[in-house]
Order: sequence, then C-alpha cells, then structure tokens
Amino acid sequence: MRFVCRNFGLSDLPRRGLAPHEAPLEVLLLDVEAELSIWEGGRAVWSEEAFPVAELAYHLALWLQSPAAGQEDFGLDSMQAEPGLIRIVGSGEGWRTGSVFTPEFWTAPVSWDVLVAEIRQFVASVREGVAAMGIEPDFIPEL
Repeated sequence: MRFVCRNFGLSDLPRRGLAPHEAPLEVLLLDVEAELSIWEGGRAVWSEEAFPVAELAYHLALWLQSPAAGQEDFGLDSMQAEPGLIRIVGSGEGWRTGSVFTPEFWTAPVSWDVLVAEIRQFVASVREGVAAMGIEPDFIPEL
C-alpha cells in the first residue's frame, strides 16, 4: 500500500486574498490540495482529485506522534468533508486503508511497520510539495 500525491495547488488561497505566509493554519490545511491516490500492487486502487493532502499529512503525523499510535484506528475528520474521508483500521491481520465514500474498498492488510514507513514517506512528500510551491512546510509536523 502506498499513498501518492501529485499536481499540488492552492485551491482558494488567492480567492481569499491571502498570501501563504499570512494564512492561518486551518486555511493552509484546507487549501493545499493535490491529487491523492492509493496504490497497491503497482496499480492505483483509489484516487481523488483536489484532495486536502496537507490536512491529511498533518493529522497522520499527529496520529503517529500520539501515545495511542498503533493502538487506535485513524479517521480523517476533515474540516471540509464528512468524517472518515480516509480511514486506517487495525485488525489481527494488519492495518487496512479505506474511505467512507467507497465503503466496499479496503487495501490489503499491512504490518504496523509498513504502514508507518508509508505514512512517513507521504508526510515527507507533502512537505516537499508544499515547499515547491514556495510555502514553508513547518505547519506539517516532521516525522
């Protein structure tokens, strides 16, 4: 399982009349978007355009840094969509990723170590995409 994001953009920041350095955290989290895909076995199994990747990276980083990491499931409760936009659920077989919008879709289970490595890579990728747009990525925790 792998998260892939590409085509970064700022959806509404210009419309809001804000420069990235003056935008509050919640605005940056929502407005930094990219196409997000979940890949498994060399093919994309789920994709969403204009996904709030900064918000996902931010919350995944906080989830990994919490004392309950590895013990509690993850659900992205986005400020702009219904809860469960992205879900990561643990079971005896491993950790699976899915979305409330496609309840029949779940990735194959992966170990905690594999999941953590993928989340670290995803967060680093989002931070790089944010920096490439000329925005300081410090608002997304480094892992």
